[in-house]
Amino acid sequence: MPFMLGDRSLIDVDTPKDAYTKPSWNGGPNMDLVFSDEFNVPDRTFWPGDDPYWEAANLHYWATNNLEWYYPDAITTQDGSLVVTLSKKEINNLNYQGGMMSTWNKFCFTGGYIEANVSLPGVNNIVGLWPAIWTLGNLGRAGYGASLEGLWPYTYDACDIGTIANQSINGQPAAALQGGDAGNGGILSFLPGQRLSRCTCPGESHPGPLHSDGSFVGRAAPEIDMFEAQITDSLGQVSQSAQWAPFNAGYIWQNTSVNEVIYDPSISSQNLYIGGVLQQATSVVTETDQNCYEGNTGCFSIYGFEYVPGFDNAYITWISNNKPSWTVNVAGLAADSAVEISDRPVPQEPMAFLEQYIIVNLGMSTNFGQVDLDHLPFPVHMKVDYIRVYQPSGAHNIGCDPKDFPTAEYINADKDDLSDTLRPTPNPNLTTWRGDYGQPFPKNRYLGQC
Repeated sequence: MPFMLGDRSLIDVDTPKDAYTKPSWNGGPNMDLVFSDEFNVPDRTFWPGDDPYWEAANLHYWATNNLEWYYPDAITTQDGSLVVTLSKKEINNLNYQGGMMSTWNKFCFTGGYIEANVSLPGVNNIVGLWPAIWTLGNLGRAGYGASLEGLWPYTYDACDIGTIANQSINGQPAAALQGGDAGNGGILSFLPGQRLSRCTCPGESHPGPLHSDGSFVGRAAPEIDMFEAQITDSLGQVSQSAQWAPFNAGYIWQNTSVNEVIYDPSISSQNLYIGGVLQQATSVVTETDQNCYEGNTGCFSIYGFEYVPGFDNAYITWISNNKPSWTVNVAGLAADSAVEISDRPVPQEPMAFLEQYIIVNLGMSTNFGQVDLDHLPFPVHMKVDYIRVYQPSGAHNIGCDPKDFPTAEYINADKDDLSDTLRPTPNPNLTTWRGDYGQPFPKNRYLGQC
């Protein structure tokens, strides 16, 4: 039975009973519904404290040079859907207002399947909108740069050069300095190193847990994107991706036909973007139902992903238009001797959604592609009919502070000593961990610092 938090249960009372179970998309066990939001109650608001699971952002997403200010008033519920509005409106020295909300530190899950029924904003042939539903590990908070430095987009549990800044020491390995990001002289990585790595010295700040050998489990804030919608050559598409660090040489993972399974090559193909100095991407682009945009028929289409975390038989399978679009198998992210890194697991963090948490947003950025401000039909709206999360029967794992991946104590470490304005997760103006927040990275055993 669902339990109550505030005045809403984890499973929305409006979720149809025939949606309480689902088969696996990838041959796994049947799954049970563990969370749902049908968004049927009208005029909901998502300012801090308004909702037990969701909170809207009030910030500029500077990390991706977004053109809009995210503001809670841009998100509400109407006619049985969540409605996220992007409008031409002056706010905080920007000319556009959009919306982003998340379940950070309120609802997280580890493993399973998440799906959303979505009507995309605008039309299918004018470029520039960046609607997305995605998940992030709960140790980092989207839009709060200090909390993410050294955590995003790592998913790593080894003690080697993969935990070190720029994936190199004194110019070695050579593959870290050539064949990487062409816009940055071929350098592979500008990441600062994994802040909470397996190399962390005993006694240093780390949320744990410990391996049997006494070393810390590598922790981070990995990202899996249910979808990011885009327009290419007047055709609506979704990019469905996972981000990884450390990086393969040249960002080229082992994408054999076994490790990268594309179910319908007539509508899906590997994304031309495979990585840069801040992330490596495994990504496939799939054509959408061209009717399911607000300026066309406004129909809804189901997107999602199912994943098994870890190293053994782990995978992520993405869903587009209620059909499997592609699968990445964990063997594709195996060790790479050229850059001297070890295997990377499918993210094991509790995500809001993975002890990931869920993020829904609608914005714009030239980082993502061309933005046709002259022809976009503002205001535009992304509508979400529902979001549902499932996990295998007998293997439910929800919560943002699970015993095998503790999180709360680390996030709240300074709660009694520092005001919210000085701590990294309540304050989006703290952009770096070591600079603005003024805290060091833990000492690293691989660097001989213990």
